[in-house]
Amino acid sequence: SQCSQASAWRTGTFSSSRGCVCGHECKGVVGTMFYIVTLKHEILLHPEHFGADIQKRLKKQLYSEVEGSCSGKYGFIIAVISTEQVDAGEIIPGRGHVMFPVKYRAIVYRPFKGEVVDAVVTSVNKYGIFAKVGPLSIFVSQHWIPDDLEFDGNSNPPCFKSPEQVIAVDDGVRLQILGMRIDVADIFATGSLAGEHLGYNDGV
Repeated sequence: SQCSQASAWRTGTFSSSRGCVCGHECKGVVGTMFYIVTLKHEILLHPEHFGADIQKRLKKQLYSEVEGSCSGKYGFIIAVISTEQVDAGEIIPGRGHVMFPVKYRAIVYRPFKGEVVDAVVTSVNKYGIFAKVGPLSIFVSQHWIPDDLEFDGNSNPPCFKSPEQVIAVDDGVRLQILGMRIDVADIFATGSLAGEHLGYNDGV
């Protein structure tokens, strides 16, 4: 789950010595398409939470607000691994709340065009296949599915099948990312199953 994965990142269960290739304030690569970046976030806190444990409250709210979210520039924020700096709060006129600027380091998942990834099929119809790689949704059009895989709408569940393989919901597939649409708060990708070593993958 998102919570258990984020906790594992924070406690150091996942690590890597690979060098950084992203070029954006990154400190190192944690794995394929995973990076450590420094980000900023503003936390709005009600006065009732002021007290000796305000730092714990700020961290808890930071985790809640940013983990699982998406930055179009950096990718999906998987986990906050450290809080680098909390600046003095600024009172919001007319509300009584205080805004705290926070600088933190986080694990982000940033896909790239041309990457080969292992995904799980979430939907199948005559137009193609939808699959997920963690938080990333990928659509594989029927035009990028090998010709020997034919759509069978009468099957339960619907699938693409050939004499050698069947691809249906919850199956694993290995695909290549062809392109991406990057919005302010989301990333959506298109992919291909047409290529050597691509297709059904029972190792996912």
